[in-house]
Amino acid sequence: MNPVRSSRVLVTLLVLGGCATNPVTGAREFVMLSEAQEIAMGREADVEVRRQMGLYEDDALQRYVEEIGLALASRSHRPELPWSFAIVDSPAINAFAVPGGFIYLTRGVMPFLSDEADLAGVLGHEVGHVTARHTVRAYTRASGAQLGLLVGSIFSPAASEVGGLVETGLGVLFLRYGRDAELQADRLGAEYAAISGWDPAGVHDMLSTLSRISEGSGGRGVPNWLSTHPDASDRVERVESTLAELAARMDITGLRVNRQGYLDRLDGLIYGDDPDQGVVRGRDFLHTELRFALRFPDGWEVVNTETQVGATQPGEEVYMVLQLVTNPERRELEALAVDNMRRGGYRLDAGGETAINGLDAFVGTFTGRRDDDPQHRARIAYIDHRRSVYALGGLAKVEAYDRVEAEFNEAIRSFRPLSAAEAEEIRPNRIRFYTVDAGDTWQSIAQDAGQDIVGANTLAILNGLPVNEQPRSGDRIKIVVEG
Repeated sequence: MNPVRSSRVLVTLLVLGGCATNPVTGAREFVMLSEAQEIAMGREADVEVRRQMGLYEDDALQRYVEEIGLALASRSHRPELPWSFAIVDSPAINAFAVPGGFIYLTRGVMPFLSDEADLAGVLGHEVGHVTARHTVRAYTRASGAQLGLLVGSIFSPAASEVGGLVETGLGVLFLRYGRDAELQADRLGAEYAAISGWDPAGVHDMLSTLSRISEGSGGRGVPNWLSTHPDASDRVERVESTLAELAARMDITGLRVNRQGYLDRLDGLIYGDDPDQGVVRGRDFLHTELRFALRFPDGWEVVNTETQVGATQPGEEVYMVLQLVTNPERRELEALAVDNMRRGGYRLDAGGETAINGLDAFVGTFTGRRDDDPQHRARIAYIDHRRSVYALGGLAKVEAYDRVEAEFNEAIRSFRPLSAAEAEEIRPNRIRFYTVDAGDTWQSIAQDAGQDIVGANTLAILNGLPVNEQPRSGDRIKIVVEG
C-alpha cells in the first residue's frame, strides 16, 4: 500500500468515521471505518495476501479449514460479514486477520496444532479480533502512522527493485493488539468454539503449545504470531477462568475434539520451506526452480519470503537481501545498478564489472540515506543468471560498515548456479506419522527421523507435550522426514 495514498485514505476515514456500537460489548465507541469500508479494505488486503504469500496447494485441506471457520463465524457476533478462511503457503508459525472477516493460517502453524479443537481455537481467536473490531482499530493506527510498524525497502523505495526484509504490503497484516484485546480474543475464541460444537479447551491447548515454542526459542526466532502477541504463558492461566465460566453456563463435556481426523489431514504436509520457493538450509539458501545457491554469513538469521530473501545479524542493524530485479530493457548491469540505487538515495562510490562463479556481475559500494535515516553504506552485486538479474548485497550504518564488509563480500561471492542434479536432490521436509515403541524417546525418534531436520524438543512441542515429558508406547505421533 502506498504510504501517501494511505494518509489520504486516513483523512477520508476521519471525516466519515464516527460513533458506533461495538458488536461484541454493546458499548459506544469511536470507529474510523464504516462496515462497508471495513469490508472494502479487507478485500483489497486479501488480494495482496494471496498475491504475495500464495495459498497452500491442498484443496481438501483448504476446504476443511474453511468449513470449520465458517461454522465458527456463523455463530459469532457478526455472522453477516463475507467471511473467508485460507491457508497461506508460509513456513512461519502464524495466524492473522484483516478487517472485514478475512482470516489466514500459515502452513507452518498447522503441524503445531494437535486436533480439530485446537484448530477451532486458533480460528475462533482470529474471528474474535474481527468481531470486536480489533483489526479495524489496529489497521487504522498503522495507516495513521504511515505504516510505521513496517520495515520498508532497504535500498530503494520501489518494491519491484531491491526490497527490504518485510514487504510493505504485508507487514501491516501482522498487527499488534493490546493486552486487553488479546485476552478478549482468547475468550471469544473459546466461546465461539463451544457454541459451535468444539471443545473450548482447544484454546488453552494451543496457547500452551505457543508458550512452549516461545520458551524453546530462547528469545530468538520467535514466530510472528508470538512476536506480535502478549506472553502466552500468562494467557494460558487466564483462559482457564474462561473455560470455568463456560462450564458453569453450558455443558461442554463431550464436545468435538477429533484428533484422528485432524492428524489424517496433516499427513504429507510440507514442513518448513518449499524448494519451489527456495529453501534455507542453515546458512545456505538454495532455489531449485531458479537454479541458484548462496551462503549467508555464519550466525545470521535468514528469512525467505515470497519476493525476497533477507538475513540479519542478531542484535545489530546490519542487513543482507537478495531480490530479483526487473530489467525489461536489458540494460547493462552497471547502468541498472547505478540507476536503481540513485532512486533509493544512494550514490556510487566505487565499483566495476566482474565475474562471480562464471556469471556476469557488477559489484559496487554505495553511500546514502533515506529521509531522516542515518547515513548508510551498501555493498551490492547485480548478477546476471539465466537471463534474470539478481541484486544481492548488504547494508550497514557508515560507522559499522568496515566491520561487516568482508562478510558482505563473502556472501556475494558465494552466489553460484545450481546444477540440475543438485536441484533434484533438494526435497521438502514433510509431516509423517510414527507409532511409538516401548523405550522410544524424543531423542531417539529425532535421531532416526533425521536429527538435522528437527530436534527432540521440537518433536515434543509438535505433539503437544512439554519437552521434559517423553512419548508413551503406542502413541501415534507427528514426525518430520525429508522427501
